[in-house]
Amino acid sequence: MKNTGQIFSLTGILLMVFWITGAIAGEGERIVITDVGFSTPESVEYAVAEDVYLVSNINGNSAAADGNGFISKLRPDATVLALKWLDGSKEGVTLNAPKGMAMTGTGKYLFVADLNQVQVFVLPAGEQKGSITIQGSTFLNGATPGPDGSVYVTDTGFAGGREPSGTDAVYQVWADGRYKAVLQDEGMGHPNGIWQNKGRLIVNTLGSGELFSLDSSGQRVNLPQPPTGGLDGLVGLDDGRLVVSSWAGSVIYALQDRKFTVLADGLTSPADLGVDTKRHRLLVPLFKENKVVILPY
Repeated sequence: MKNTGQIFSLTGILLMVFWITGAIAGEGERIVITDVGFSTPESVEYAVAEDVYLVSNINGNSAAADGNGFISKLRPDATVLALKWLDGSKEGVTLNAPKGMAMTGTGKYLFVADLNQVQVFVLPAGEQKGSITIQGSTFLNGATPGPDGSVYVTDTGFAGGREPSGTDAVYQVWADGRYKAVLQDEGMGHPNGIWQNKGRLIVNTLGSGELFSLDSSGQRVNLPQPPTGGLDGLVGLDDGRLVVSSWAGSVIYALQDRKFTVLADGLTSPADLGVDTKRHRLLVPLFKENKVVILPY
């Protein structure tokens, strides 16, 4: 059964329509947020300090430096606080085609992967600290927190549309503008999602549909390959499961004890995942449908 609700934000008369799978809205049901103005949502990040969800919106061509990307801010009850909280069309903000996002461990900075740059914003207000250009990169995509106030980002290695650029890589980036390559290899299979835990990096690939780990020296160890490819989002849950989204399967898989199970299906173009650790929710942007899905786990 689908129930339709209407929620008005405290900031004005912004109408939001959403569907909840289940009889009563709660933390245990699938919530689909739609018809609120998302435009090619690529990533959702849970900002713990503010207890809000941030959604990156490409808003057009995912490879175009068109200056119109934006980041939305939502409450966990699905209220839209600000559709364009950070707006690339406004003076003082650079956002072209924002994709993966990550916050430093202290929550001071928000890093956003954006074409060949990493945009850095100071939280909670959202002032832009700077734009870090990663020389030689073409399609920065996934992001995850790293040690010492850094983040790791992937370069999926696309130029223009989906033409291979040969720049497949993983980088470590700091807010002061420093960065270094962890691994550069045009044979990586177009790396996309990335997750860091206790010094180990896990990476999935959009092109070859693989899953592998990297140590601090960039040495690769292959992990079990998901049943379907077109891999995008990648997160770890507090119960030890590794979760990955697949465009080819319209599905989200959970990996535990080297076996995959289906966590959720029927999800068209599931992109970069987020985790609400407080409510045990998986946050899923649907790239082609301009929706965000909230799933219990």
